[in-house]
Amino acid sequence: MPKALVVDDSKAVRMILARTLKELGFEVREAADGREALDVIAAERDSVNLVLADWNMPEMNGLELLTRLREKPELASLTIVMVTTETEVGQMTAALEAGANEYIMKPFTKDILLEKLELLGIHSAAHT
Repeated sequence: MPKALVVDDSKAVRMILARTLKELGFEVREAADGREALDVIAAERDSVNLVLADWNMPEMNGLELLTRLREKPELASLTIVMVTTETEVGQMTAALEAGANEYIMKPFTKDILLEKLELLGIHSAAHT
């Protein structure tokens, strides 16, 4: 079973994403900010396949988390999707240039999330 890490300072958003990912067949871990996410990944490095990270969080924001993860060669294959309210093209470009595999704007639907995961090749409609 693929494992996803949901990183968002909003417990409600984490809950929604976690529920949706579980429905799509993922085992889910959660973190409230980038620092906590780094701890989870360090502990479960070999098993986390997907990170969904918010941009705006205390301690360490999503872009900082993305940059830190992309600095580690052993995490090069980790799929990272920014899930955020940031709608500026410049921010979307910054995230993609920093190594995000995809970008989802809040609010989103299960179908949008599924479409992005299929695009990335980490989920197929046959799993639902």
